[in-house]
Amino acid sequence: MSTDSQNYLLPAGLADGLPPDAAFEAVMVERLMAVFAAWGYERVKPPLIEFEDSLLSGPGAAMSAHTFRLMDPVSQRMMGLRADITPQVARIAASRLKNSPRPLRLSYAGQVLRVRGEQMRPERQLGQAGTELVGAPSAEADAEAVLLAVDALRQAGVPYLAVDLNLPTLTPSILAAHGVKERGVQEQALLIGALDRKDVAAVRKLSGDSAILLEGLLRAVGPAKQALAKLNALDLPAPAAAQRQRLNEVVDLILSAAPDLPLTIDPTDHRGFEYHTGITFSLLGRRVSGEFGRGGRYINQAGEEATGFTLYLNTVLAALPVPAAPRRIFLPRGTTPQQAASLRADGWVTIQDLGLAAVDPAAEAKRLGCQHLWNGREVQAL
Repeated sequence: MSTDSQNYLLPAGLADGLPPDAAFEAVMVERLMAVFAAWGYERVKPPLIEFEDSLLSGPGAAMSAHTFRLMDPVSQRMMGLRADITPQVARIAASRLKNSPRPLRLSYAGQVLRVRGEQMRPERQLGQAGTELVGAPSAEADAEAVLLAVDALRQAGVPYLAVDLNLPTLTPSILAAHGVKERGVQEQALLIGALDRKDVAAVRKLSGDSAILLEGLLRAVGPAKQALAKLNALDLPAPAAAQRQRLNEVVDLILSAAPDLPLTIDPTDHRGFEYHTGITFSLLGRRVSGEFGRGGRYINQAGEEATGFTLYLNTVLAALPVPAAPRRIFLPRGTTPQQAASLRADGWVTIQDLGLAAVDPAAEAKRLGCQHLWNGREVQAL
């Protein structure tokens, strides 16, 4: 049998989950899901792969460039490996659960695969967990999505958490009111990119009559109360003013429920919010690469208002302290099944001798990572 390590290389962006990390991730997923359930969110389990036209419908269209495709040998139709679970849950709400009472609260956890990684998140296979709140167009629904994400991360043990609220539809509304949209999609994309980079010179060059307002948006970035004061001082066109009013309502609801939450606003951030149609948010931490997650409002395949969030498990786990090693005890031959069961009931991880420790059970226990040995009567520390 070949042992050439070249045979076991994995593609870039993919990795094996090894002990104890794989077990830690599973425990944290269930902890997050328990918080979601306590808020009334019921778990669904979409398939890893489905037909391309279904997977990329509605909000899924924004994930087209990230999606692996292959031919189904049974139906001869193109299929896609999911790059994000939110569009699948949106599809379930719009089809299988279309007759369920609204608002509909759903949760999920699973793996996704993407064609390429991102600069801040180079992994191509990612673990996700999140929720979707379907059929609730109110500001209270926007606030619930943020507060639930914060509660879940805090209960998971994330030591520091901040939320950045965004309005990716605000800039397009201003541009449409000032005729910039008529100049072409490419020019609008360049302007939005300049806003994302906070490039004031490029914004002035590209924005024309909307320059004053867009520069005002760039100044309305920072802690929520101060940023809102600057944003509220701008003379926005009616559609943009309505979005600003919704943002004010959501900020009040969030800070009323969680006054200690660090909350910021960036009305010019559009990155990662390709299919969103209203207030969005990013969950941020200290000394971590990328966000803990993202969320926000969108329209599902049935035209329903929805909001929710996705947590990125790799980032969440990286922010948590390494879990304590379990208590492992070695059971020499002669240990009865009843004794072993009693030890497991007391919280021990039992490692049974399989006939390899006849000479020195203590040495075998240490070799297998056990800190304790059962001597037939009591636990013996090694």
